[in-house]
Amino acid sequence: MSSAELANIDWFARGGTICLAFTTATLCVMLLRRLCRRLFGAERAFLLWLLPPLAMLVSQLPHPAAQHGPALPPVLLTVTAMTEAWSVPASPRLPFDWRACVLLVWLTGAAASVGLAVLAQQRYRLRLRGAVPMTGLPSAWTVLRAARADVGPALVGAWRPRIVLPADFELRYDAAERALILAHETMHARRRDGWWCLAAQAVSVMFWFHPLAWLAVVALRHDQELACDAAVLCEHGGQRRRYANAMLKTQSVALALPVGCPWSPRHPLTERIAMLKQQPGFPGRRMGGIAMAMLIGTLGTAVYAAVPAPAQGGAKTAVADRYTLKVDVAFDGKPAATHFTQCLRTGKYAAFDGTESGVPEWHGRFAVTAAGPDQIEIRSQLKGRLDKADGGTEAFSTQPTVRTKPLQRATILVGAHVAPGQGGDKISGTAHYMQVDLTPSAGCDGLAPAAALSTLFFHGMTARQMAQSVAVQSGLVLRNPEVLDDRHAIAGNFEQVPPQDAMRLIADVVGMHAEFSGNEVRFQAK
Repeated sequence: MSSAELANIDWFARGGTICLAFTTATLCVMLLRRLCRRLFGAERAFLLWLLPPLAMLVSQLPHPAAQHGPALPPVLLTVTAMTEAWSVPASPRLPFDWRACVLLVWLTGAAASVGLAVLAQQRYRLRLRGAVPMTGLPSAWTVLRAARADVGPALVGAWRPRIVLPADFELRYDAAERALILAHETMHARRRDGWWCLAAQAVSVMFWFHPLAWLAVVALRHDQELACDAAVLCEHGGQRRRYANAMLKTQSVALALPVGCPWSPRHPLTERIAMLKQQPGFPGRRMGGIAMAMLIGTLGTAVYAAVPAPAQGGAKTAVADRYTLKVDVAFDGKPAATHFTQCLRTGKYAAFDGTESGVPEWHGRFAVTAAGPDQIEIRSQLKGRLDKADGGTEAFSTQPTVRTKPLQRATILVGAHVAPGQGGDKISGTAHYMQVDLTPSAGCDGLAPAAALSTLFFHGMTARQMAQSVAVQSGLVLRNPEVLDDRHAIAGNFEQVPPQDAMRLIADVVGMHAEFSGNEVRFQAK
């Protein structure tokens, strides 16, 4: 599995979590917005829209329950045929990477959404050609008079917002109405509503495929206007009728403005005017801000508890480029006779063997890769000979594959089977069986990785010098290099040869054999 595939797995897991958090939080807002508006007022009810981004952020925090997932059942793989190339049935591979296709579709939709938003913004800005600054107005923001009567009033932009007024501003409105219109647009700027619009547009781009996202943008714009109206009337409470008249006189062109707050026929003026008739209400409404903060915190906590975050162990497994593999080999149910602990680069095979006295000789190669969130796949190549009941021996060669979790042991049995209620019956006349326990973990914690050799051909070096060069390149540790010959030069070609096999070849040239324990090498006389 390539690193790109692993990245996609993690991306999909986090993307699904964010989508679930967004959906849950937005549904809560859509259900509560009208009730909160009646109870706490339009200004404070608008704060409910903090919940979706808060929920998306919280959903990516590490959940205590996700730190350690439930353990898999013990992995026990039994190889019954001595010469079969056995492997765990894998899920059928599609002829194409569907994750890449889904990602491509999402990126295409997101790019199209950004493009449409930019075109809509640019289309509105084109109508501002010929606009001239207006001076002498009580506003801290730049105020422009448009060249057309159907453009404005509006607040345009987020970073440097500008207030746009129609060309017939003085003719259409009287002095009091002009002051209220300017107060309305100035209030939008004071409330940083341009940034709210930009954030809403960004979320709609992220969830362009989600109908709820587009409904939420419309609802947010509606609540934004009601909140701005309420804020203006808090400062100009005695002019409700004039404020309503100014709304009715405004007939701005029905053009979309993704980042900005235009007066548009799309806004439900009937509801806005009805809201103007409401009085501030009971004195306790001033505590509505605290109540809304408590409500948002409660809903955020509920989303945090309800939405499962990707397991941290899985994320670590998905991005690891090195793994530690602990190998314990035993025969006939006796305590393990051979122990190895080796650092492996992902997908790269490392060789192990056992030549201990009293046990059959065997050779093995293992490679470790991630198999998805919080799972590790170990591919094995085992060969050797096992004694038979009739006194002979039987060769075995097999390639089993197992999947397990980090720090959870997987067991491969060669030459035996486990029947229900029994614990290790011999089959096919085999008197001995081999048990290989594999315990992987992500990362190496200082262990040097087994690696391919960069120098393939040695010439004019002694056996000791050659072994030391292989050890330096591969991270192996020589325990007794002094026993190797240091007088006669030899030559060796180690192309496509693992470091352990290279050490065996060097030892064989001088009539010795190499024994391995983890990443340590010791040479013994034959």
